[in-house]
Amino acid sequence: MSGANPFAQFEKTFSQAGTTYKYFDLASIDSKYDQLPYSIRVLLESAVRNCDNFHILEKDVQSILGWSPALKQGSNDVEVSFKPARVILQDFTGVPAVVDFAAMRDAVLDLGGNPEKINPICPADLVIDHSVQVDFARAPDALTKNQTLEFERNKERFTFLKWGAKAFNNMLIVPPGSGIVHQVNLEYLARVVFENDTTDGSKILYPDSVVGTDSHTTMINGLGVLGWGVGGIEAEAVMLGQSISMLLPEVIGYKLVGKLSPLVTSTDLVLTITKHLRQLGVVGKFVEFYGPGVAELSIADRATISNMCPEYGATVGYFPIDENTLGYMKQTNRSEKKIDIIRQYLKATQQLRNYADAAQDPKFTQSITLDLATVVTSVSGPKRPHDRVSVSDMPQDFKSCLSSPVGFKGFAIAPEAQAASGEFQWDDGKTYKLQHGSVVIAAITSCTNTSNPSVMLGAGLLAKKAVEKGLNILPYIKTSLSPGSGVVTYYLKESGVIPYLEKLGFDIVGYGCMTCIGNSGPLEENVVNTIEKNGLVCAGVLSGNRNFEGRIHPNTRANYLASPLLVIAYAIAGRVDIDFEKEPLGVDANGKNVFLQDIWPTRSEIQEVENKHVIPAMFQEVYSKIEQGSQDWQTLQVSEGKLFSWSADSTYIKRPPFFEGMTRDLPKLQSIQKARCLLFLGDSVTTDHISPAGSIARTSPAARFLAERNITPRDFNSYGSRRGNDAIMSRGTFANIRLVNKLVAKTGPRTVHIPSQEELDIFDAAERYREEGTPLVLVVGKDYGSGSSRDWAAKGPFLLGVKAVIAESYERIHRSNLVGMGIIPLQFLPGQSAETLNLNGREVYNIALPESGLKPGQKIQVEADGTVFETILRFDTEVDITYYKNGGILNYMIRKMLS
Repeated sequence: MSGANPFAQFEKTFSQAGTTYKYFDLASIDSKYDQLPYSIRVLLESAVRNCDNFHILEKDVQSILGWSPALKQGSNDVEVSFKPARVILQDFTGVPAVVDFAAMRDAVLDLGGNPEKINPICPADLVIDHSVQVDFARAPDALTKNQTLEFERNKERFTFLKWGAKAFNNMLIVPPGSGIVHQVNLEYLARVVFENDTTDGSKILYPDSVVGTDSHTTMINGLGVLGWGVGGIEAEAVMLGQSISMLLPEVIGYKLVGKLSPLVTSTDLVLTITKHLRQLGVVGKFVEFYGPGVAELSIADRATISNMCPEYGATVGYFPIDENTLGYMKQTNRSEKKIDIIRQYLKATQQLRNYADAAQDPKFTQSITLDLATVVTSVSGPKRPHDRVSVSDMPQDFKSCLSSPVGFKGFAIAPEAQAASGEFQWDDGKTYKLQHGSVVIAAITSCTNTSNPSVMLGAGLLAKKAVEKGLNILPYIKTSLSPGSGVVTYYLKESGVIPYLEKLGFDIVGYGCMTCIGNSGPLEENVVNTIEKNGLVCAGVLSGNRNFEGRIHPNTRANYLASPLLVIAYAIAGRVDIDFEKEPLGVDANGKNVFLQDIWPTRSEIQEVENKHVIPAMFQEVYSKIEQGSQDWQTLQVSEGKLFSWSADSTYIKRPPFFEGMTRDLPKLQSIQKARCLLFLGDSVTTDHISPAGSIARTSPAARFLAERNITPRDFNSYGSRRGNDAIMSRGTFANIRLVNKLVAKTGPRTVHIPSQEELDIFDAAERYREEGTPLVLVVGKDYGSGSSRDWAAKGPFLLGVKAVIAESYERIHRSNLVGMGIIPLQFLPGQSAETLNLNGREVYNIALPESGLKPGQKIQVEADGTVFETILRFDTEVDITYYKNGGILNYMIRKMLS
């Protein structure tokens, strides 16, 4: 179906050291190319290089070339297709993808093909980083104990992933204990410019770009690599060589001028930008940074800003490549030859930025400016990452939060309870007191900051000065340090600051997301009891990117994002309502007060240590061993076979039934007859309502399934950890307690089995229908599937037996995901709805598909108990129809591998 590239005439070459390099000369296609934002140029290059008039159409190229500052999303939205250069996964979201690939191999074998043909076509990297927890802290052996426990809990998942690392080509799986996915991506995995072999012996060059199954994939934009987070189905589609659909975005130009104060950190800058952009409103837009101030920021500083992109709501926060980018590549041990080729390519395609040259500034939808000199020391909280607070305002702000009504900035603590406190005894025999604002968790965590040597070394220098002044941290505060890669440990040791961090209780506890994703582990029972007994608003302080209520720990109602330096400072203070300018942190050996300013290192101090100790040899040493893993990983026994040996007893990994009954030939197109409505829903049903998430409720179908297999509630774990088992995930589909189904009186995951009029759990009703041979539909309102893209929001309904959804409108990506799973998305005609048609969800539904074939956007007739109405078939492209005819994108790829 794909054809010759109509833009082949724009391919150019250059030679270096006897090798011919090919690239597409984009500026020759259109004279307005140099006015396009640099982020749009990456989209354009991908469209031109991959144009085949099937997946990528000529009109996609023309639409991107037609980008202008006048483009406004929401009116005449322009949809284009994009093929990223690679995919990145973390273990929670990556396991289902590897499960699907393993099942596809089985299906190809069953159909008489070669299963070894099933591999990612597009390069894919998976980093295991979401499993380790801070069960042990403030001890020299905390790292070893936490990693041992991680393996005990996740051995089954790790065994499967290690098999995948051996079985699949074009897929790198980074073992646990190696680091955090986005930091490993920045320091090692990112190519910046790809260099691939061609059939004639030359090499093709093109920009690195990436989609990932984690929202903070955006961090890589700091290195000039365009990337963002997507759902699992989109990621699998890209892995299989397919394009993804996206709206051509508005691009907000964010101009940086001036210089940061010597006492301000990159964390303070990113919290300032996050608040600013969230107030501006950039959801669904690209943000591109420019201006002379960008050159003042290190690549790590830029990456910190890009990492927080989901918190300010944009799709990307992009920093075009400049000489500083290439300097970072050299620092992180990328080869000089590679860097020279990248520089030559970027110059040839006008993608190498000089931030000091205003003549290179492209056109933007809107431009805003920030003077770096106005940034002050800040934190964000107590419940949202964009609620920035100047550190000098913290005492008053926290006091205000205590008394304010319950909300993002309020806890509604009555006036008479604001002085509440409680005492408890610790292991040292001493009595300690907790009150509102007491710090009980202090974590240097998350790739947001651990990827940045300036703030990590700054924290180490601050710790050194604090210890030398005789300061310490109260023993009940759970302190931890979880670096994002082994490089961090390397330079902290070489610079001599590790002993001081350990002296304050910041021992290394693991290499993973840990506290930032809520893997903070338990607090001591006497601390928890004191907090709960006295109704205290105690605090967590962390160098992460998210602090939503209940995320960090159930007993830290107030959580503040801060630089690693401030994490230590607040831990020493023991409370978040301290006025650092007026109140001392403690006293030195001579009884003299020690203030924060006495131990705070300047940027020049930090820079001197960084220049000396963060060197390419460290990156070479750490990343040369990246695939080895720990001793536990090395001794993990897995089969050598190319097919996975599924265990019928496993409650974590299970062969999904997506390909049961599949044939080599396309199945005959059939209308949907005598279907029943499983759920009758209103507007704004989100993927959070549909997709299984969080803990497994003890009365749920999933809990019953586990209990029947002699698994106790304490070992239920979460839906996230069991994403590789469709039996669990299908039982958790639509299990949200806030789901409003109009077929039942109460909110929750219940529905009615219409023939018997019996009210059941949704999964149980779907099973009853399946046993009766009854196909199912969903009837819903506007914006069905809004929110984050989640693969199980489409996989789950498919496994429940849903054949079609009839909605007033769809969220764009979720519509695509439904098609990818072989579910028909139908849309009521404008002005029509279930209400106007007097539907109540208790009808029998017949959906007539035309025998002559399907066409994008055609009218499809639906009959419901005598009511006949037309709907719009939301197959928007020929690709959609091809996927549907095959039963979904995975089935399409299986048949493609058989041909």
